[in-house]
Amino acid sequence: MKRALSTISYLTGMASIVFMFLAAMAIVSPAQTFTMLFDFDGANGSLPEGALIQGTDGSFYGTTFRGGANSFGTVFKITPAGSQTTLYSFCPQSGCPDGSGPIGQLVQGTDGNFYGTTNTGGANTYPSLCPSGCGTVFKLTPAGTLTTLHSFCSNTDCTDGAVPYAGLVQATDGNLYGTTYYGGSTTLYGSVFKITPAGTLTTLHSFCTTIQGGQCVDGQSPRAGLTQDAQGSLYGTTFYGGVYGLGAVFSITQGGSLTTVYSFCALSNGCADGFNPQAVLTLGTDGNFYSTTYVGGANEGTIFKLTPGGILTTLYSFIGTDGATPTAGVTEGLDGNFYGTTNGGGTSNWGTIFEITPAGKLTTLHSFDFSDGRTPNVGLLLSTDGKFYGVSTYGGGSSNCSTTGCGTIYSLDLGGATVTLSPTSLTFAKQATGTISPAKNITLTNTGSIPLAISSVAISGDFAVSANTCGTSLAVGKKCNVSVTFAPTQLGPLAGALTITDNADNSPQSVPLSGTGVLQATLTPTTATYATQAVGTTSAPKTFTLTNNLTITLTSIAISTTGDFAVSATACTTSLAPKSSCTISVTFSPTTTGKRTGQLSVSDSADNSPQTAALTGTGFVPATLTPVSAFYAAQAVGTTSAAKTFTLSNNQAIALTSIAISTTGDFAVSTTTCATSLAARSKCTISVTFTPQAKGTRTGLLTVSDSASNSPQTAGLTGTGK
Repeated sequence: MKRALSTISYLTGMASIVFMFLAAMAIVSPAQTFTMLFDFDGANGSLPEGALIQGTDGSFYGTTFRGGANSFGTVFKITPAGSQTTLYSFCPQSGCPDGSGPIGQLVQGTDGNFYGTTNTGGANTYPSLCPSGCGTVFKLTPAGTLTTLHSFCSNTDCTDGAVPYAGLVQATDGNLYGTTYYGGSTTLYGSVFKITPAGTLTTLHSFCTTIQGGQCVDGQSPRAGLTQDAQGSLYGTTFYGGVYGLGAVFSITQGGSLTTVYSFCALSNGCADGFNPQAVLTLGTDGNFYSTTYVGGANEGTIFKLTPGGILTTLYSFIGTDGATPTAGVTEGLDGNFYGTTNGGGTSNWGTIFEITPAGKLTTLHSFDFSDGRTPNVGLLLSTDGKFYGVSTYGGGSSNCSTTGCGTIYSLDLGGATVTLSPTSLTFAKQATGTISPAKNITLTNTGSIPLAISSVAISGDFAVSANTCGTSLAVGKKCNVSVTFAPTQLGPLAGALTITDNADNSPQSVPLSGTGVLQATLTPTTATYATQAVGTTSAPKTFTLTNNLTITLTSIAISTTGDFAVSATACTTSLAPKSSCTISVTFSPTTTGKRTGQLSVSDSADNSPQTAALTGTGFVPATLTPVSAFYAAQAVGTTSAAKTFTLSNNQAIALTSIAISTTGDFAVSTTTCATSLAARSKCTISVTFTPQAKGTRTGLLTVSDSASNSPQTAGLTGTGK
């Protein structure tokens, strides 16, 4: 007998155990819907022992250990609505060369065919291990054509393995991997094997090839299948063996190098960490493994978490009323919690369905009462419709399987669709009227437990859906995007909403939309009033901003002014880049006094061309002399009249300087309050008398010269000599 070689290493650090004793009474779940989809009756199968899988066609596939046309088990298909079809009945020939009694879960290969194992039957027997046949590996087409790929115990002493309890897993290399309970190079203790889809089998490891202290430290008698991690290694459990002989977790490479990751019953207080695991491991999204032990813990089995490095945490210990003796693993839900079954315990002691959080809080979701099933030996399938599906090995309404019942298929719906939208509101940047903004995305996520059926996506206001990846249905846990654009038809703040109508409990969902419509091009400010400005002088400039609100270049820019206003400087050229601005400086140079008006105008390629700004200013005389003329009464020659008063006003914001006063003719300044300078916005007086030197009309002029731009200021003087 030639023994396959394998490399074994194992972890013995018991400090790697973390124990959470959570033996409190389980919480009973609030509302959910349990439905018995199908009741086996023997003729269509009985005693289902393998968990369901969902095929690429959306239907569910599984096996029964007994029943069918030949009473030795079946492969069946069932729709989510409960329509069942028997695809194959085992043992149509004497001796069951095609196998009998399938226990393990099916796997659908990448080729679309189904692969599985039978616990008994096949071409070979071994009297002390499998007198009814040592089991097979088979392939089944979706149409029901079966091919036996391998009959175990084909080698002497069953070195290729015997009696598989578990199904297969297809690894990333395309090959199928599994375990056998018996056989291997040691004959009695089981093996890990690889088999190609064409049927070439290789034994990767034979258990109990390393013995220390009388124990098979590498494990013994695996009842569960394998789970592949992200690095390609395969993980599994053995019912016996390990350092303490009561079960182990192992990893094995595709080349056959095996490592014992954890040995159960490492705690002295009654195996508080559990023992005798017979369930497949589940690789959680957190990278850890989750599963159950059949017994141990508080007495009735445990749920545990195990890191790839071998640190075990007991999440929960069953005590009976909350479930007992779990033979199945757990399934991670979309909510991050884990769901599974116990084959005993609960209200009627016929088993339960439970939920457990990663922190170890357990909720009993359903207790079987025989009529809806009994003894659910296998785990749950999370379907694409968001529901969990499973089988119970016994129970149901059929009396064709003695008093035990023939088993059932059931579903568990934890609730309806739930939708989240992100973001919950959208605000667009200012957008030019007549143009369309870049799209913004709203992400819709189905966070519920069933597919989301979308009946409508509606939008209001000056907003539009530019793209929609959601379609009419969104699978559980999936996301899709609705892209929204903003095309304002008017100016100012605008509002709208995106409304999605679907089958979620919170339908319809609405996302408020907002944006502001602006002109394609703007000139700001739209008005400007200049300070009072001396006639003939130029004001400080006022700055105007030309803004291009378009996503394209503004072209053909021309700038002009009217009235006493002029462009003194500008950063604008004949074009302006998208979403940018430039400045224009305008001065005021009044040519006369009083209110002066004009306009700054910019013509360009925008649809609101030209853009204009109204300009206003007031012109004034810097200095004035009033009155501008004076008439004196007839005055005797050689005598002097009473004085007439004239007022010099400085209308400027600065002092009037270099003031000089003079008269001509028969007129003279008699007194004055004016000095050589006059403060801003102030006045002084000049008194002028008339002394005629001859008879008749006499004329003259009062003149004030100064720093004002309108210097000199004058007043005409007239009088009559007598």
